[in-house]
Amino acid sequence: MVAAVELYLDPDATRRIRVLWDALETEGVQSMRSLLEQRHRPHVSLAVAPRFDPEQVAAALHGTVVAAPLRLEFQHAGQFVGRVLWLGPTPTPELLAHHRTVHDRLAAAGIPLAEHYQPGRWVPHCTLSMRVPNALMAAAVRRCLEVLPLTATVVGAALTDHARGIAHPLP
Repeated sequence: MVAAVELYLDPDATRRIRVLWDALETEGVQSMRSLLEQRHRPHVSLAVAPRFDPEQVAAALHGTVVAAPLRLEFQHAGQFVGRVLWLGPTPTPELLAHHRTVHDRLAAAGIPLAEHYQPGRWVPHCTLSMRVPNALMAAAVRRCLEVLPLTATVVGAALTDHARGIAHPLP
């Protein structure tokens, strides 16, 4: 497991993604709903690391509104190596600048971050499934396309580390 700084979506977008999770499950694809005893919440991660110290992260982000009311326009579905399926918001200048601000504050505090979440490498996404069987990928992508486009507004943020039971709200 990894720890993450997560951006949460408005209730309507969250509901639509949860409906998509259910549709993927009917296709035989384990969605994020099945993981973590159904405590997983639709989100876009700004930073990940093997572990975070909540106090160190809070100090690094002091004065930063992590839950900036960004408008996200999910326009595409994608796949990462390892059969990870996701929905992607358009990487607007505002979203990329917000990501850089959060990343730079954490990095300046000496907090080690995952390489693939570095500015310039980060692919904004909302994970739908971590293990799509290859034979079911086409059907899973078709299900994703049924909900697109999807507009969302960021309404909250948290530092999470599910392996350690941490869900620390961020401003």
